[in-house]
Amino acid sequence: MKEATVANHKSALKRARQSETRRARNRINKTKVKHAVKKVRSALGESPEAAAEALKAAMSALGRAAAKGSIHRRNAARRTARLSRQVAAAKPA
Repeated sequence: MKEATVANHKSALKRARQSETRRARNRINKTKVKHAVKKVRSALGESPEAAAEALKAAMSALGRAAAKGSIHRRNAARRTARLSRQVAAAKPA
């Protein structure tokens, strides 16, 4: 079903279509990142090895989302650093 837009001109209608497509793509990427981060946080309670494996996947998802522009690269770097610190703290010394 098509949504009604405020745009009236041909170029504005095209921009509205493009924005909708990008919004959907960004939502998918952000959801993948959220799930990956949640897996790391839940694995922290289980075992350090599982958390390290989940961290690899989360770092990949964060990097991919940053490369595609869904999230800012510094946002991805900050989240990666925080997760890495948590996983490192969970490992026995």
